[in-house]
Amino acid sequence: MMRGIPPILAILTIGIVAATGCNKKADDAGNYKSAINSYYDAHPECLFKTEKKFPVQADTKDSSETMPWDALVDQGLLVRTTAEKTKLIVMSKSVNNYDLSDKGRGTWKADPQMPGYGNFCFGRRKVEKITNYTPVGGTQPGVVTTVNYTYTVSDVADWARSAGIQTAYPGVKAKLAAASSATANLVLTGNGWQLQKAAAANGPDGSVVE
Repeated sequence: MMRGIPPILAILTIGIVAATGCNKKADDAGNYKSAINSYYDAHPECLFKTEKKFPVQADTKDSSETMPWDALVDQGLLVRTTAEKTKLIVMSKSVNNYDLSDKGRGTWKADPQMPGYGNFCFGRRKVEKITNYTPVGGTQPGVVTTVNYTYTVSDVADWARSAGIQTAYPGVKAKLAAASSATANLVLTGNGWQLQKAAAANGPDGSVVE
């Protein structure tokens, strides 16, 4: 019991605090942080801007083509074979074929909307701090706020920390090096705040395009 406070007042005070703390519709940083984290728990940080389908081919003479795939081979996520590809009747070139390894298939995040396509995901965005947000005009479902925040990437896969991956995909290195800044639009629903639109998409080098 709270010292110096009548029992009935103490009960009412605790009830008010509990109700406030459980109000998912409140216009506050804690609810915004929770809403953003919930979204990114289901939408991890991934390597490619758009989902890929394997196998893929790369010209063995073009290191800019082979390096990103070779980095994934070195981490055991892809397997590489070499073949000859005919360009014209009298011409051919050497190519590397890259396909998912057994380890890669276990790491691969398949796209349920595009059979055969998927991505390598390496961590989850976690909000560090809500820096500011636009005030809302009420508590009715449908109101929107724009939230600016900083975040880091947690639950990072070991392969994403490797020097080879971070050289081939500099965006991954940048994402893991320090906190990043981002903006989210949140809409108030009957179940609390939710991301209205996620504008971020991973670039081809692992960078994030807001």
